[in-house]
Amino acid sequence: MSDDRPDEEPDDEVVRRAIGGDAAARAAIGARAAVGGSVEVLVMAALLEQGDEHLDAAQARATSRSDRQVVAIARWVLAGDADRVDALARDHLVDHPDSLIVAWMAAGAGRPRGGGGS
Repeated sequence: MSDDRPDEEPDDEVVRRAIGGDAAARAAIGARAAVGGSVEVLVMAALLEQGDEHLDAAQARATSRSDRQVVAIARWVLAGDADRVDALARDHLVDHPDSLIVAWMAAGAGRPRGGGGS
C-alpha cells in the first residue's frame, strides 16, 4: 500500500485524506497545486492557503458545470459569505451528493481564519 505516499494516490483520495486532516496529504495538495492538478486539488489548495491564486487556475480548468460550482462555492467560502455557501452547496449536493469537498465547505471548513466563532 502507499498510505505513506499520497503523491501516488488519485487526486480524490488525496483530497479526502486532506479533509480528514492528514498532514502528508495536505502537503501533497500543495505540491500538486504548484504544478497544476485537478479542479478539486486546486480548490483544496486555495482553501488550505486561504487565497484566490489557485482558484483562478481551477476556474480555468473547470469544464463541467459541477467543477464551476465547486470553484464558485470556494470563492464564497473565502469571501466569508456563509449564507451564499450554504445555498449554493445545498443546490450542488442535490445533484452531486458524493461531493465531499462541497460537503466539507458547507460544514464550515475552509473559512477564513480569525473570522469569529468560538
